[in-house]
Amino acid sequence: MKRFLEQPSSKTYDLIVIGGGITGAAVAYEAASRGFSVALVDKGDFGAATSAATSKLIHGGLRYLANLEYGLVRESLHERKNLENIAPNLVYPIPFLIPTYEGSNQGKWLLEVGMILYDLLSYDKAFTWDRTKKLPIHQLLSSQKVRALEPLVRPGGLTGGIVFYDCTSLMPERLTLAFIRSALKYGAEAANYAKVEAFIREGGRVQGVIVRDLIHANTVELRGKLTINCGGPWADLLLDKARGAHDAQGAQHIKRSEGIHILTRKLTNKHCVSGRAANGKAFNIIPWRGHSLIGTTDREYTGDPDNYQVTRQKIEEYVDQLNTALSPEDQLKYSDVLYAYGGLRPLIDDQNKEVIRTSRKYEIYDNAVDGLDGLITVEGGKYTTSRNLAENVLKMVVKKFGTGYKKSITARNFLAGCEIPDISAFVAQAKTDYPDFAPASVDYLARIYGTELSQVMEIARSDRQYAAPLNQDGEMTAQVLFAIRQEMAQTLADILFRRTGLGTLGHPGSRVLEAVASTAAQELNWDQARLAQELEQANRALTVP
Repeated sequence: MKRFLEQPSSKTYDLIVIGGGITGAAVAYEAASRGFSVALVDKGDFGAATSAATSKLIHGGLRYLANLEYGLVRESLHERKNLENIAPNLVYPIPFLIPTYEGSNQGKWLLEVGMILYDLLSYDKAFTWDRTKKLPIHQLLSSQKVRALEPLVRPGGLTGGIVFYDCTSLMPERLTLAFIRSALKYGAEAANYAKVEAFIREGGRVQGVIVRDLIHANTVELRGKLTINCGGPWADLLLDKARGAHDAQGAQHIKRSEGIHILTRKLTNKHCVSGRAANGKAFNIIPWRGHSLIGTTDREYTGDPDNYQVTRQKIEEYVDQLNTALSPEDQLKYSDVLYAYGGLRPLIDDQNKEVIRTSRKYEIYDNAVDGLDGLITVEGGKYTTSRNLAENVLKMVVKKFGTGYKKSITARNFLAGCEIPDISAFVAQAKTDYPDFAPASVDYLARIYGTELSQVMEIARSDRQYAAPLNQDGEMTAQVLFAIRQEMAQTLADILFRRTGLGTLGHPGSRVLEAVASTAAQELNWDQARLAQELEQANRALTVP
């Protein structure tokens, strides 16, 4: 992967995609795989905002059944299966346990009806390319069985529970990256740290964008026949730029919902425990890399998305809510929080609903009706349905181009680096191929890198200092070099949070952080001032508020 802004050209692209989160990444891949020329730009790093602030779940959305959104649930369940197929090293089945209680509006038998419908809507879940990814149907449990499986569940009033299966993403940041790499494989060009500062409007049409290259501090003009606004929480602000001040009163706006997650010691055995706090808010306690990931909140955010941050007060409030659903022996304290992160979800604005009830459906909007021909805006959506969203975006694109088109291939082909028919066999072979590395380390690295594992291991074997384990998963300095040389990593944060998992279990310790930063500084030619700045920013991001 190379930033195309390093060698800009005067070409006119078919599509310019703004936003390198999962939506923009999926749109770029869908378009490039159908033969369109594509330029993808993001003002930060790829997948650094909403797409990195997820619960790491690929799910059908059981709770959407309560809103009677059967179409959204069916689409999500179908796309869950597609992601299991095309990214087998990154997406895995996970059992969910929902406890039920006396006097709850989510009683055992009502939940049973919902689960029967959920199973019916996922009628094709057995048709996975890798047979180990087949998801079982749900099961009813007694209260004794629930407590035996997951003792942290609050015992008072417990009537039983249900176990069902959805999926988890081992590392959503690398899944987003896999979509971008797939787009590049088909000829797309991409650049992170490329901020859209203005839109080019000529002859009544949007003809492209003016981009500031934040790496080299210069501006570049990009021309395109169509521009796709996939700005997520920034989508309406980009529209304001496209309209200009004189058109601002006609602006569309989206709702922004804040979602906070906390990471703690391991609380569950193997299930994702899905429950409700005393205030009625839902939560998931998700087993992840030997820890528990807990999320998410759902609260409207009305400030500037650039200024969003997680606060200690919000973490403490969330911990207090969670404790109302946990057994006395498993109560959490603020000091149990090892790492916390948050993000803003873009939701289609409905002033009559609070954000937790606002639909996760998406909307693809042709801005020509507002006098901005040549611009399409995508609003709303969820991670799981992004591939299908992109397919629907291309339907509008093709209609506007007025030409024939190739059929979508993105649900029928592995993502780049994920070309693995049998993940168990792949991991077993990797352990055989690399007997000089700890089996647990090879297991983890094989899953997050897939078929690109050999490139990382080649670096590790070239110098044993690059192979020394840096954390409990056996991650290595070799990954730092691979991230910079092959994956467009530009900052220490890119490496820690979005190319590796070195930062996503909390602060890795000063020794590890400084070793990673030193390696990055040598590879990227940072001076001492830049190195100190990168360390200061990383330490701030890693510190629990």
